[in-house]
Amino acid sequence: MKKRLFLLFFALAAAALGFAYRTIYYPAEWWHEYLPAGEGEPIPVFVRQGMNARRAADEFESAGVLAGGKASDLARWMTRFSIDRRLKPGMYSIRRGSPWEVARQLEKAEPSVSSATIVPGTDIFSFPGIFAPPLAPEAMEKILARNDLFPKEVASLLPSEQEGRIAFLLPETVQTSENSGEEVVSSAARLWWNRIGSRIPEEKRTAEYLLEMAIISSLIEREALWDEERALIAGVIENRREKKMPLQIDATVVYAWKKEGRNLTRVLYKDLEIDSPYNTYKIAGLPPAPICMPSEESWLAALSPEKTKYLYYVAGQDGRHLFSETLRGHQRNIRKVRGK
Repeated sequence: MKKRLFLLFFALAAAALGFAYRTIYYPAEWWHEYLPAGEGEPIPVFVRQGMNARRAADEFESAGVLAGGKASDLARWMTRFSIDRRLKPGMYSIRRGSPWEVARQLEKAEPSVSSATIVPGTDIFSFPGIFAPPLAPEAMEKILARNDLFPKEVASLLPSEQEGRIAFLLPETVQTSENSGEEVVSSAARLWWNRIGSRIPEEKRTAEYLLEMAIISSLIEREALWDEERALIAGVIENRREKKMPLQIDATVVYAWKKEGRNLTRVLYKDLEIDSPYNTYKIAGLPPAPICMPSEESWLAALSPEKTKYLYYVAGQDGRHLFSETLRGHQRNIRKVRGK
């Protein structure tokens, strides 16, 4: 009898130990909530856009969140809880604990995120001001020079100067894990690739073609107020280039003066005399770099200009343009706009 009781007790003890082992190392979903998940003050950990579970686990380990165990252990628990498939970028606040406890916290953790709005037509002078506090020009230049922040498909083909590179950031409200220059540039550049760059046939993706389209897009952005006119203006630019006519775009003169530290609100005849490679009244062809960040609509217009014979246009009071094929027709449209 005693032997039977001993065997029964031994069997129950073994079962209890096995259950305890399984619940410690492979906890059941239904009682996760009843166990502590970390202790102490939350530690901030920054997860960047595009990080997978393993790279994120490295960040948590580096921040000192793991109390025992390694980043690889945390990555396995993240995979087991399916966190690896729904990991969002942002700033996490996680208490120190074992890899399992940290993963449990991540199951329900919502990162804090920021957003930045880039307005179409933003130029290199105003771009640093979208950040709080504004980025120093030197810091902005270093960020824009980083190839790793631009899509790998085109990074090596982009201009080296920051004036050229900003055109490959799509102006829109971008969600970021923090309002940093690196995050905003990376998100806006990826948005440009998804909406614009991926549409450009691979055989056309050369450094020369991308720069040319970026410049034309920026001119359209500054000239067009209404979306339905962007392809028409793109067609005028194409027609004038084919005939080797100067583009005579006021926005380039405004930009040329801005580089000299003077902001124009209206272009006068005397302003057209500025000696600058951006003055399209005095130089033939395109300026050397984009003059702003073009919108998606301006990029698409540059890539597919409307085929017409127009060589001239003039803006009316509402920003809409009157187009003409001849100088005489253009002069007539000018009188019409001025009410003469």
